[in-house]
Amino acid sequence: MQTHYVHRGLIKRQLAENTIGSFKKSIKKGYGVETDLHITKDKQIVCFHDFSLKRKFKINKQIKKVDYDFLVKLSKRYRTRVPLLEDLLKISRNKYPLLLEIKPTFSKESLKILLKLLKKTKKYGIISFREKNLTNLYKINSKLPLGLLFNKTANLKTIKFKAKKKYVKFLVLDKIFLANKKLHTLGKKNYFYTIKSKNLFKKYNKFKNLIFERK
Repeated sequence: MQTHYVHRGLIKRQLAENTIGSFKKSIKKGYGVETDLHITKDKQIVCFHDFSLKRKFKINKQIKKVDYDFLVKLSKRYRTRVPLLEDLLKISRNKYPLLLEIKPTFSKESLKILLKLLKKTKKYGIISFREKNLTNLYKINSKLPLGLLFNKTANLKTIKFKAKKKYVKFLVLDKIFLANKKLHTLGKKNYFYTIKSKNLFKKYNKFKNLIFERK
């Protein structure tokens, strides 16, 4: 049986990305949730895609340079609260799987904060484009479910090489690789992002693990 995740909780056009409402709706539909992680100045891990607040809130400040209280006040103004990872963990109730993408390079202290939170669930995978996040996590606990992300410009030779790394437990690949049969020889579980076409979802959902969104 395949496992599918809703990209940023975007299960419905009317719902904003990475919000409590979008996460709840995704889980209600029976899917896992893929989200992005940043850490604030006061060491709170939040579900938010961008490095800065400019696109979402029209303020040119970086997530890492503001406290969470600032985000809460800002969220009230825009009626879109930035959720804590802890909020998502409560929603998933250790029942629905999560794919958690670490966007920046987390310090070792930040990684320990993350792992402390994740003690509340067993249904998760940690993913990142930044290998340092994975290698540092592996040093803390070699049994962690760690996935390396690849974009559409990655070549198969690089993917094969990285797949052999002991800290890479699974691969998360751009949808351009969906039809690549050679990936089956790597011996690693594969996930594919971001599936926005209903036809593409219908074609692959029975035998591929998909990260998708519906708009």
